[in-house]
Amino acid sequence: MTKWEYATVPLLSHATKQILDNWGQDGWELVSVIPGPSVDGDPRNQQLVAYMKRER
Repeated sequence: MTKWEYATVPLLSHATKQILDNWGQDGWELVSVIPGPSVDGDPRNQQLVAYMKRER
């Protein structure tokens, strides 16, 4: 049976590709991206969160 490990990664809008590329180079696969908490409670400043997985 395959065993997985998981990580949650905050994504910065100005560096999303670089962040995902760096994690991908370490063997992590992107599973999903969802809206995360709002900065200062303002929904226009909502940060994205990436969910990653890789085989153990």
